[in-house]
Amino acid sequence: SEFPIFLPLQESRPLHVVLGNEACDLDSMVSALALAFYLAKTTEAEEVFVPVLNIKRSELPLRGDIVFFLQKVHIPESILIFRDEIDLHALHQAGQLTLILVDHHILPKSDTALEEAVAEVLDHRPIEQKHCPPCHVSVELVGSCATLVTERILQGAPEILDRQTAALLHGTIILDCVNMDLKIGKATPKDSKYVEKLEALFPDLPERNDIFDSLQKAKFDVSGLTTEQMLRKDQKTIYRQGIKVAISAVYMDLEAFLERSNLLADLHAFCQAHSYDVLVAMTIFFNIHNEPVRQLAIFCPHVALRTTICGVLECSHSPPLKLTPASSTHPNLHAYLQGNTQVSRKKLLPLLQEALSVYLDSMKIPSGQPETAGVSREQVDKELDRASNSLISGLSQDEEDPPLPPTPMNSLVDECPLDQGLPKLSAEAVFEKCSQISLSQSSTASLSKK
Repeated sequence: SEFPIFLPLQESRPLHVVLGNEACDLDSMVSALALAFYLAKTTEAEEVFVPVLNIKRSELPLRGDIVFFLQKVHIPESILIFRDEIDLHALHQAGQLTLILVDHHILPKSDTALEEAVAEVLDHRPIEQKHCPPCHVSVELVGSCATLVTERILQGAPEILDRQTAALLHGTIILDCVNMDLKIGKATPKDSKYVEKLEALFPDLPERNDIFDSLQKAKFDVSGLTTEQMLRKDQKTIYRQGIKVAISAVYMDLEAFLERSNLLADLHAFCQAHSYDVLVAMTIFFNIHNEPVRQLAIFCPHVALRTTICGVLECSHSPPLKLTPASSTHPNLHAYLQGNTQVSRKKLLPLLQEALSVYLDSMKIPSGQPETAGVSREQVDKELDRASNSLISGLSQDEEDPPLPPTPMNSLVDECPLDQGLPKLSAEAVFEKCSQISLSQSSTASLSKK
């Protein structure tokens, strides 16, 4: 069966959009789908509730767990609406938009104009009072936002819950809470309570271990991705005085990554397409003892910049990376085994900011002096001594990750991924699409319990 969120509507009718966060991890997607379904089923007036996935449709293949889960519960990707297929700003300007935020409560700068359209927030992250919209806000620090959606459904209208929706919520909570493992500590009593309630209502739901293992495997599976997709799957970007650095988490062994066909050409093309001066890939996989293994690859055609970055990382003591050079036949690329596996990408970011500071300082040319072509290793060492304690403000402290909830693994960039321009569809096109979806689902006007 298909997920019948959409109803026939007139172009003048308001649209209630349930919007997940811009990382669009599994929790964000399922929370948006399930809450929109609940609101559509329980609102007396003929209001229209549309879940919107807050990424471009082309980004969906990067989220293997979402692709896998949609197929498993028989929800076609074609019925979903993605952020590049709906112009929320045009709808808002036309007075036709109400926003309901799930799994986040702060809109990015590019969506600031939409804040006045936010009517409700349902989130599981610590609230930021200064930025929270002035509307009804429901925030509770549980492991998964899907837990709060499950609670809303079971307390408000348990009779509408079908197995398809229950399976979505059940699997999402289990994945977010790391299979409800008490030693990990991500699951709260409320998470456990609602997983048990779903299992009691639908005894044929998959075993917890089975659904967790399959979703976890799909989440980290990069076998079907191109090199660019692999780099985009989990990427951060930092800038410093015109220098742009991409830092990508790559979920495979470094040796296998370096052996990919046409790797160097792909890395060149990736950097050129996105104007990156440097690409840092942190490969991550688990060994046979289920212990994390981290490795680094630094790709940069500019010799002086690459030398500076490698020098800073090799000499770092706070934290120590304990790098061991790994063999690489690729020009412009340095590879390392990372002995200190506790240094995550989050803790690597301040070191990269420091490296950019060292490089920029070394490039400062006194007035009247000829410009030099590069920077020597001796210069790097001198600059390291000067900058060893000068991490930029805001990145100098290695903040501990909050115990709840985990940061979505699939966050793409620090800014909104839609800064390149407005979505393509007009408000009228969105309404037309909703009507078309409704017609295609006329035989399944409501979900039946299975």
